[in-house]
Amino acid sequence: MATTNSFLNTPTKTPTSTSISKKHHHKQHTADPNRSASEFKDRFEAYNRLQAAAVAFGEKLPIPEIVAIGGQSDGKSSLLEALLGFRFNVREVEMGTRRPLILQMVHDQSALEPRCRFQEEDSEEYGSPVVLASAIADTIKSRTESLLKRTRAAVSSKPIVMRAEYAHCPNLTIIDTPGFVLKAKKGEPERTPDEILSMVKSLASPPHRIILFLQQSSVEWCSSLWLDTIREIDPTFRRTVIVVSKFDNRLKEFTERWEVDRYLSASGYLGENTRPFFVALPKDRGTISNDEFRRQISQVDAEMLHYLRDSVKGGFDEEKYRSYVGFGCLRDFLEAELQRRYKEAAPATLALLEQRCGEVTADLARMECKINATSDVAHLRKSAMLHAAALCNHVEALIDGAADPAPEQWGKTTEEERLESGIGSWPSVTAEIKPPNASLRLYGGAAFERVMHEFRCATYSIKCPPVSREKVANILLAHTGRGGGRGITEAAAEIARAAARSWLAPLLDTACDRLAFVLGNLFDISIEKNHGNDSNNGHRPVDMEGYIGFHAALRQSYNHFMKDLSKECKQLLRHHLDSVTSPYSHVCYENNFIGSFSSGTNSMYQLNQATASPLCLELSDGGAALRKEAMKDQENIPPEKSAQETTPGKVTESRDALRECQMTVPETPSPDQPSDGNYGIKRELGNCVEVGARKRQPRITGNARNHGQNGESLLFGNGDNISRPVSTYAEICSSAAQHFARIREVLVERSVASTLNSGFLTPCRERLFVALGLNLFAVNDEKFMDMFVAPGAIDSLENERQSLQKRQKILHSCLNEFKSVARAL
Repeated sequence: MATTNSFLNTPTKTPTSTSISKKHHHKQHTADPNRSASEFKDRFEAYNRLQAAAVAFGEKLPIPEIVAIGGQSDGKSSLLEALLGFRFNVREVEMGTRRPLILQMVHDQSALEPRCRFQEEDSEEYGSPVVLASAIADTIKSRTESLLKRTRAAVSSKPIVMRAEYAHCPNLTIIDTPGFVLKAKKGEPERTPDEILSMVKSLASPPHRIILFLQQSSVEWCSSLWLDTIREIDPTFRRTVIVVSKFDNRLKEFTERWEVDRYLSASGYLGENTRPFFVALPKDRGTISNDEFRRQISQVDAEMLHYLRDSVKGGFDEEKYRSYVGFGCLRDFLEAELQRRYKEAAPATLALLEQRCGEVTADLARMECKINATSDVAHLRKSAMLHAAALCNHVEALIDGAADPAPEQWGKTTEEERLESGIGSWPSVTAEIKPPNASLRLYGGAAFERVMHEFRCATYSIKCPPVSREKVANILLAHTGRGGGRGITEAAAEIARAAARSWLAPLLDTACDRLAFVLGNLFDISIEKNHGNDSNNGHRPVDMEGYIGFHAALRQSYNHFMKDLSKECKQLLRHHLDSVTSPYSHVCYENNFIGSFSSGTNSMYQLNQATASPLCLELSDGGAALRKEAMKDQENIPPEKSAQETTPGKVTESRDALRECQMTVPETPSPDQPSDGNYGIKRELGNCVEVGARKRQPRITGNARNHGQNGESLLFGNGDNISRPVSTYAEICSSAAQHFARIREVLVERSVASTLNSGFLTPCRERLFVALGLNLFAVNDEKFMDMFVAPGAIDSLENERQSLQKRQKILHSCLNEFKSVARAL
């Protein structure tokens, strides 16, 4: 076996499984007989203490360890009992436990009876000895059930540590893992087998651990269920010891030497350099004494050797395979191999311990300073300012664009922003607004720009709202009485301005609220980024944990700043809206706002030249009847005939009766145009005032031809025949829709984007820290210290100091022991 320890600075090399075995057995013959057994025990005890400290304090120390892996029916429980030298119903424990069990076996000649103690949870101390063997299984079960109930998990990787001192056990430490299962037990979650497999892989993956893999002899290598799992962890078996359990079940199949040698070599499946151990243990599960249990183990070993030597024709290759047959060989190998690893790892472990002791001492010194600083106003002011400054820097970085911390965890989709902000959909928008990247989790500047784009989509989806004839009449008739020749244009513009003020203002307010929510989320992300960046860069963050009052004041000040920005932006946008909708604004009279509108300019001009009296501008549905009533007393004006009053045969006569100034040149008829004889005839408004001699009266068809452009359409009137004369009401509605579109375009393109960027992003970059500083630090010391009255925080610091002191004491004790061990090597 060979391994490179990624945790150690000094690389170590261990031979393959075969070379380890040969080297080990060679040492058995050449070892110094005067070598003291106490040297091995001292080294073993030092590592056991270090292991206990690592478990208690969560230290990641590369201690050489053995991890036992196998299925529930592969004999792993019986092997552990054989190594301990006594039974404690570990088989029942294995079937029920879902936590690793670290067995620290200590060979003590004075311990004629097993002395077992469990390490207390979250402590390096051991409890009182457990006398009854049955109580061991009960303790393991109860601890497992308690932890799983508390964590609400099916399995847990937190180990149970048991120390067993006995005269008949080796100096050996093994991590026993839950057995692999194919199906969960009744009452367990279905994911339990997968969780066990994942946990065992994580326990066996560290390169400083030896994998002890058990598989019963009745399973052929080609059909092994778990061998592929071992290959995933250790592809070449360089640090894996393979044990074939229940070997006595297979012995009777062998009658020839070549059969035995072929099976023992496992060639073709495990490789030429991998030699498994073949073990059998007593099957009697009755109540027997510990001495009888050990005698039966030795008897089974002797019976296997006797069968291979005497019952198999030609025996077997003892020189090659003898050291791999029997439990005793496996036990001696594991003990010697672990001791060898302890010895090789001792120098690197000593250096690592010195490093950890130095780190703990430095942490303890910082903790002392922190406790003393709880009453130092100047120190607290400095720390608080540094913390606030770091927060502002992270906010600026997030606005400029960042991918740390993970957007998948801290970002939000568009739908999540709407729900969590409580704002919901855009007001007065019925269409579904889904901007690009709506499903991505974004934050900071990216989320800000997405909301801006969403606002544009929402704004351009709104059409000019419908206006009743009564409203149009009230506005138009009032304007026509003032003179100036712009009555219809002014009326349409006034309708568009009123609609823009009514419908666009809520959208602007909603945009400000959504953007304030996006920037408000950056507070928690900045706090997380502050912790992550300082840890990754190796810098100690300004520790303000525990000061709940300060953190609450900081958050409140940040939120207040964002609310003020939102309020200011709303006022600025309202100002821009008022500007573009002011009667003094020329937005509605610019000729370049919609290209398709230029074709209708002449028609609008001609309509506005009609200086008709207010009563003659008919806007109601009964226009024809009222116009005939108004013209009844007028002389020299022929009565108007509608399409219904003109018979098809008298179209020509009707045209002849009209004056030339009342004629218009018709366009080429299309299939959609009616065959009405009065096609092309257009009366002037009510009083029939002529615009000029032989002057054409072009039909207003620009809107009909460009129906749907820029999201606008003719809102009212009869749009089924584009060649028919457009009523004054339809003309005003169409003109108002185009004015509305122009106002919207100017507001969105010229004002909104720049205002929101300068109103939100620029202050966050330039004014945030000043605003937080004025709120938090521009106060007297007495008021400032009110934020740092935190008895709970001081108690927490005291508890942490005590824990560090305890940890320092344990690590220094382990360091001194390893120094003694290193001097003895």
